[in-house]
Amino acid sequence: MENNSKRRALGRGLEELFYNEPIAYDKMEEKILTETPKEAITKVKIAELRSNPYQPRQVFDQEALEELASSIKEHGVFQPIIIKKSIKGYEIIAGERRVKASALAGLDEVPAIIRDFTDAEMMEIALLENLQRENLSAIEESTAYKKLLDSLALTQEQLAKRLGKSRSHITNMLGLLNLPQDIQDAIASKKITMGHARVLSKLEDENQQRELSKKVIEEELSVRQLEELTKSKDKFTRTHKMKTHSKQTNEYQYLEEELCDKLGTKVKLKSNKIEISFVNGNDLNRLLEIMNLDTRS
Repeated sequence: MENNSKRRALGRGLEELFYNEPIAYDKMEEKILTETPKEAITKVKIAELRSNPYQPRQVFDQEALEELASSIKEHGVFQPIIIKKSIKGYEIIAGERRVKASALAGLDEVPAIIRDFTDAEMMEIALLENLQRENLSAIEESTAYKKLLDSLALTQEQLAKRLGKSRSHITNMLGLLNLPQDIQDAIASKKITMGHARVLSKLEDENQQRELSKKVIEEELSVRQLEELTKSKDKFTRTHKMKTHSKQTNEYQYLEEELCDKLGTKVKLKSNKIEISFVNGNDLNRLLEIMNLDTRS
């Protein structure tokens, strides 16, 4: 009975995290780690583990895995993974890179914390771990957003708040999934950037999208050059009409939307100040990179 009460208490604590806006993955994992007594951490055979079915990452950096494997050989697995009991074995909720690296290091088992999560929570955790700790490809990120929207029945605005992103960022990312598959492949292989893809996704004609994508790759066009090329209303039809801002009450609303779009996070302009939101240190570093700021001393 005591164990059931403890589990319910932990569940309530995690539920509070899941309904805070935005969720910070590190806080969620830290809460589980700090509230789990050492005797509750168990060893689990790697052969009994399988990937989180909602894992958005399709490709893992082999070099990074080998570096982590070397560290594990020397120091062991520093932080337990978090898993969920399934019909056969366990599903990894958090820590798939540690599992893969441990296997590379020749380990048969890893330390683990067993927790009971819903499918919706598992999906959100998998996305958060990748978004806030490692860079997903633009297509992996877009696909993950779509799965969350469909499975959790959220609006784009609600999803943006949950993830600490701007609404326009979510909209732009989802727009990539409407591009022809060959252009999506070019994005995934980094032949064209997210900035280029965002411009292409706003065009209506697939043939024009393909022609411009080819032009970007062959002539190494910048995003600005591509934007200039697509400005002509006679040659290019956009999927959405340009917004008008004549009735807006906030004189800086248009600039806020543009900055949100560029940075992928909430931006507020008020009292002669610019407020830029970020979720955690990794998200801050992402923003600094976008702004070409080098924080190294």
